[in-house]
Amino acid sequence: MEHLFKPLSLGALTLPNRILMAPLTRCRADEGHLASDLMAQHYAQRASAGLIIAEATMVMEHTSAFWKEPAIYSDRQVDAWRKVTDAVHTQGGRIFLQLWHGGRACHPLLNAGREPVAPSAIPITRSEVLTPEGWKPYVTPRELREDEIPDIVAGFTHAAHNAKAAGFDGVEVHGANGYLLDAFLRDGANQRTDVYGGSIENRARLLLEVLTAVCSVWGSKRVGVRLSPLNSFNSMVDSDPVALSIWLAKQLNAFNLAYLHIMRSDFFQVQHGDVLSPIREHYQGTLIGNMGYSPEEAEAAISQGLVDGISFGVPFIANANLPEKIKTGQPLNQANPEWFYTGGAQGYID
Repeated sequence: MEHLFKPLSLGALTLPNRILMAPLTRCRADEGHLASDLMAQHYAQRASAGLIIAEATMVMEHTSAFWKEPAIYSDRQVDAWRKVTDAVHTQGGRIFLQLWHGGRACHPLLNAGREPVAPSAIPITRSEVLTPEGWKPYVTPRELREDEIPDIVAGFTHAAHNAKAAGFDGVEVHGANGYLLDAFLRDGANQRTDVYGGSIENRARLLLEVLTAVCSVWGSKRVGVRLSPLNSFNSMVDSDPVALSIWLAKQLNAFNLAYLHIMRSDFFQVQHGDVLSPIREHYQGTLIGNMGYSPEEAEAAISQGLVDGISFGVPFIANANLPEKIKTGQPLNQANPEWFYTGGAQGYID
């Protein structure tokens, strides 16, 4: 595992290894979307990761999609997150915060009756969301007006300032998995006819505006972005994910980001193809691969130059000391999905 344990220059940081902890929504926040003491313990336990990318975090009020996820739009939420960053830094770790708008995955029962917003009035289908009243179908979102979009960018900007105040080492913009920014990117969810729809350039406009705003707060070397061109989670598809990937890879070069974080495949095998190779060909910065890598495949991918680092998700759930286990060849514990979103310590810090 020689290559996994080589230091990695990642923007303004130097990571001691190339094993990143992927963002994992676990629904352990307290009332008011406050990062909890359990969360501080959870992340501190995993501080040996080269970089922790903390879970999807609401940048604006009334954008909840998971009921008990954290947020970063209020002063109280900043104070709560500071306990987490302090705990990780005390253990010698590094932690970025993933900035997120749930878009059409939000539900009125989670947001004081507010209807979700999206690029187009197209709902998530064949899936349900957990609410205080139990599992409910997703509702049809309201199409955002063009004059409302600057408020979205302002929400990400405010959250970026708050993440800095909370002591994070940087931020990752969540442009994946069918949430708001990804829904604008992919033509299966974006059927607009204004300057935010139609061509790839138009569909990517909001993501690039958000990245520009967030980089103005942090400096680009402390900003990453996560994309999932193939993943069909949340009813997502695109007519040409490879073309979208290549266009984004070329455009993102100009930002000089800390990293580009790519989910390489599709959870549900609705869409197929190779987006990682063309992104590697056209993207000149640090590339992080994600989804289903074993330690052995991760080592091979880095040694062959396919990626610069790998983020592990589920393996970190049941193996807080994942880098040590990989380095010493210890068998990995298997995570129990029944505990992923249940709240409490079981399956989280035990």
